[in-house]
Amino acid sequence: MLDVVSVEKRFRSGADEVLALRGIDLRLDRGDFLTVIGSNGAGKSTLLHVISGVLFPTTGRVLLGGVDVTCIPAYRRARQISRIVQDPMKGTAPSMTVAENLALASKRRGRTLRRAISRRRRADFVERLSELGVDLTARLDDPVSTLSGGERQALAVAMATLSRPNLLLLDEHTAALDPKNAEGIVALTRAFVEETNLTTIMVTHNMEQAIELGTRLVMMHKGQIVHEVRGQAKRETRVCDLIELFSRRHVADDELLLEPA
Repeated sequence: MLDVVSVEKRFRSGADEVLALRGIDLRLDRGDFLTVIGSNGAGKSTLLHVISGVLFPTTGRVLLGGVDVTCIPAYRRARQISRIVQDPMKGTAPSMTVAENLALASKRRGRTLRRAISRRRRADFVERLSELGVDLTARLDDPVSTLSGGERQALAVAMATLSRPNLLLLDEHTAALDPKNAEGIVALTRAFVEETNLTTIMVTHNMEQAIELGTRLVMMHKGQIVHEVRGQAKRETRVCDLIELFSRRHVADDELLLEPA
């Protein structure tokens, strides 16, 4: 479903060059849920940028459903890829209403904005929000700027359900939330992914989340995938096991190691 083939990404800053991704090879089949952990600067978000088309790789290829999308920009991949980012302010259009944001998500599948916010579409929005357990059904006409951070992330998840993507990218999408809201968004995400059998990649600094969610787990370090577990091995992994892996890489001051066990 997704193939990342020998991908490297180099950044230049004056005379300096940074190799952010070093020969990444990754394959996800339909329905895989991959969680990604790693030290700061390991290349986790850069990998998502390359997959989504925000960045193009320096070398290597990205294939989605067998089609080479390496040089296709993000806006053209958006019909197949939904992305929820860390900052709730960036995942939605704050000056637009809840209904208008949902309409934009629907538009990515070919509907016009007028048709998307018709009476019938509004009823669809209410039904979908209710199914997801999101308490926004009475706020369709409220500007998104009036929502809390947790409500905005819940809206972002709802928007992803309406766009019906082939691939969902979660870039530390609970990191900016308080523990209660983060727990709610994790539950909402899990329900959506399980319901749709959606292929998903989730980057997280929370090792408990990385173990609890998904079917596969990879650890990145200095632009490379250095460890992977899946299936029964993943289910048996403990936080202390991941801490040991980081210790072996001499990562002693990373915020990952501060997550409660």
